[in-house]
Amino acid sequence: MSGVKNIEITNDDHGIRLDRWFKRHYPYASFGQLQKVMRKGEVRLDGKRVKGNERIEAGQVVRIPPTVVTESDTPQQQKQEPKKLSIDEIKEVQSWVIYKDDAVIAINKPAGLATQGGTGQNRHVDGLLHALKFDSAHRPRLVHRLDKDTSGTLLLGRSPNAAAALAKAFQTKDTDKRYWALVAGAPQNLDGRVILKMDKLAIKGNERMVVSDSGKHSLTDYSVIERASGAAAWLALKPHTGRTHQLRLHCAEMGHPIVGDGKYGGPASFLTGAISRKLHLHSRFITFPHPDGGELTVTSPLSEHMAASFDFLGFDVKSYEDPDFE
Repeated sequence: MSGVKNIEITNDDHGIRLDRWFKRHYPYASFGQLQKVMRKGEVRLDGKRVKGNERIEAGQVVRIPPTVVTESDTPQQQKQEPKKLSIDEIKEVQSWVIYKDDAVIAINKPAGLATQGGTGQNRHVDGLLHALKFDSAHRPRLVHRLDKDTSGTLLLGRSPNAAAALAKAFQTKDTDKRYWALVAGAPQNLDGRVILKMDKLAIKGNERMVVSDSGKHSLTDYSVIERASGAAAWLALKPHTGRTHQLRLHCAEMGHPIVGDGKYGGPASFLTGAISRKLHLHSRFITFPHPDGGELTVTSPLSEHMAASFDFLGFDVKSYEDPDFE
């Protein structure tokens, strides 16, 4: 049949589901369209009818019908190519790299930069990742997210297989993520655990998380590292769940909002003096199973505004050791 394509599965796609393969290589083919052509037998794997949940192997050949090919290989797809970056922009993005090997790149994401695009987000990490290809044939892929105003450690997979392995580690909670925060006031207990049910409250132009009996379970451990009299405290935070704005809501519900977090802490989250009004939340380190084996920890230095605040308050970052959370 004219327009049919036969594509051989590469090592990078070995082991993934067929529907995920189509999502990677034909992103403009809809889920309904793929289900329809699979039911009709127009998609074949090594000549045999196949379902979307079938695991594929390197060397197998996928038959792709013309309906999928023509709707995916269009000028619309070309419009989605990332905009060309200037030399200065490429240098800036590459300066964020704090670790790089054949499978993983870790960057220290700046505060104020969204991880992915959205309403009003014209500049974001996902749109800059082609600056981090280096010698790889692949554009790095996001495997988790950080809030726009949160700085710190963000992992990227350098190949589809590496990205899938890293994403699975986050999904199965095989990672240890640690955050640093500067909060208003000083918690009385030196360490503790916050457990809440959280739900999303949609307010026009101002979506936020709230405590709700019908919400999803969330859990965070905290430890007070140092206090600045009663005005502020430096916390280490370990989230065991990954709810939107979890750490921000948990700190606010403790009565000690993260400094600069007007959304959840209101006026009480802003300190006087030389303390920046930016959000003081930083992804300090992530320990994770490396796709090639073993375990790796990647640590990010504090953002410029948090480092200045810590210095102003007399906190000694260099002598600090992370607490052991159970």
